[in-house]
Amino acid sequence: MKIKHLIMITIGSSIGTGLFISLGNAIVKYGILLTIISYTLISVMVYFLMNIIGELIILLPKSESFANYGSKYVEEGFGFSLGWNYWYNWVLTITINLISTQIIMSYWYPKIPSYIWGTLFLTIIFLINFLSIKNFGEIEYWLSLIKILIIFLFLIIGSITILNIIQKKEILINWETIRNDFYKNNIYTFIKITTIIGFSFQGVELIAITVKEIKKPKKNIKKIINKTFWIIQILYISVIITIMIITNHEKIFLIKKTNIENIIINPFTLIFENSKLTNTASIINFIILIAILSSSNAGLYASSRMLYTLAIDGKAPKIFTNISKNGVPKYALYLTTIISGCYLIYYKINIKKFYIELIRISSITGFITWLGIIIIHYRFKINYKKLKYEKNKQSYKYKYFPIKIIFSFILCIIITLGQTYITISSNNLQLKEIIITCIGIPLFLTNWLCYKIIFKSKIIKHNNVNLNYKKTKKKK
Repeated sequence: MKIKHLIMITIGSSIGTGLFISLGNAIVKYGILLTIISYTLISVMVYFLMNIIGELIILLPKSESFANYGSKYVEEGFGFSLGWNYWYNWVLTITINLISTQIIMSYWYPKIPSYIWGTLFLTIIFLINFLSIKNFGEIEYWLSLIKILIIFLFLIIGSITILNIIQKKEILINWETIRNDFYKNNIYTFIKITTIIGFSFQGVELIAITVKEIKKPKKNIKKIINKTFWIIQILYISVIITIMIITNHEKIFLIKKTNIENIIINPFTLIFENSKLTNTASIINFIILIAILSSSNAGLYASSRMLYTLAIDGKAPKIFTNISKNGVPKYALYLTTIISGCYLIYYKINIKKFYIELIRISSITGFITWLGIIIIHYRFKINYKKLKYEKNKQSYKYKYFPIKIIFSFILCIIITLGQTYITISSNNLQLKEIIITCIGIPLFLTNWLCYKIIFKSKIIKHNNVNLNYKKTKKKK
């Protein structure tokens, strides 16, 4: 796999339903100003997180998954639980994406049972992943490139719309409306919107898993991280500014005529409607379909590789270590595909309700993964300094430690526990819905505790850590 493939895979996993669906939903519900504040905080944290991953990859002699790092620098049970949490987080995300494809395809073909489309798209992403890693990388590259080109088209049409507003001598930004929307909100709405935006960014940590597939990962990781982050930032910021201006003049359109109405609130529809293009809704659906296919493709890759890594490390059944002739962990891929599509058996379930519940669970498990990476990095840095290892010449400079770590950790904790509290205290949810939404945290802790009890694992002390470096020799 080449560097361009890795960059596009990471972008493909990050730019999905979060940008095309959730962002518009957040702006309409909570206002543009709170959306921008939440986005800024999350993007800063994501940048710190990508720096953390980069430093771990460069400083450590062997590129491994963060589940392995958790076992080595925190505790065996912690790495076990973190790895499985990441696996079922992507399984949930793939399921969410499959349901989204059902919604979209039902727009065009309302008479065909929607579960058929879910089955079809699951089969497609399975076959793509079953190919060699080279072919997988090439397909994901082009899918991600299509998404980026579509966003550029959106921005061009949006810019033309903004120029028309300027020519009419109308106010570009209604600050009074923005202020009123902001003051209507509180700490609870801030946590809700930050959770939504955090879900949009989930996938950036995929670098830690895919970096092993390229040549000279330590040499190229800095370039990969910087390019990936800034491409995502430029795209998101441009879209937010465009939406901010245009939504001051028009209402957001809903994609209707599906068997699940009012789930998708899409700002992209508005822009294409104003362009007076024919078949606008079909264009929007096609855009989202490409985004979903790309994100699901990367997600199936990440989850099957994580299961393979867990099996190699003895934390999953040995059968998942088997690799096909193309270098694909086939049994790990089989299981992940089957679990992701399990909901298709129960095709008569309330899809709308099921969809919303899955998003809640996935958001929490995603933040747990980020928290785990932050804790691993903190433990690693403490060990690295305390044991006085020689400085790596290729070191990824991560300044202002531990300020960045503390900021990221506190923000993740506030969002994770805050969202859990909001769910528990909600009067609109039944006990079953509360349990489903909050299951991520107790499941993570239960896995950790069970491993700890069975294998009697202990927190790794600083003097027992082996970073596989030669210690710096003291001058006489």
